[in-house]
Amino acid sequence: MSVSDRQISTAANGTGLPARAIAAAERIPLSLPLLLARIGIGTVFFRSGLTKLESWPTTISLFEEEYRVPILPPEIAAWLATGCELVCPVLLVLGLATRIAVLPMLAMTIVIQLFVYPSSWIDHTIWAALLLLLLARGAGAISIDALIARRTQRNA
Repeated sequence: MSVSDRQISTAANGTGLPARAIAAAERIPLSLPLLLARIGIGTVFFRSGLTKLESWPTTISLFEEEYRVPILPPEIAAWLATGCELVCPVLLVLGLATRIAVLPMLAMTIVIQLFVYPSSWIDHTIWAALLLLLLARGAGAISIDALIARRTQRNA
């Protein structure tokens, strides 16, 4: 058997380097990427909230002049956005009420994409992907949600 025939045979039966690499990747617990998703997207939103708090007059001005969120008056939109950006990320990082905390952040992402910065669709797609992952799969095993679920199952 030639070297290339051996390589093909090894790859076909799942013992080659690519197969071993895939098998190793599949052993990564889902809770790890979920934790990283929570921390990553939570940090993006939390930093934005802190920036808004640093100069409230500038924030109001941005909502009046640049953001122009439809329907809501600028002051109310600024308060809602800032509150969401400061509360929801904390819940995400803790893994507490994760799926509920994701919803306003996902709504904000959609509003920002459609009405504020439509040319930033790449960033918003990444944000939405992380948020949808958390909505679909929850916080994972490394979370307060998982701790509550374990205690609830034990007591049932």
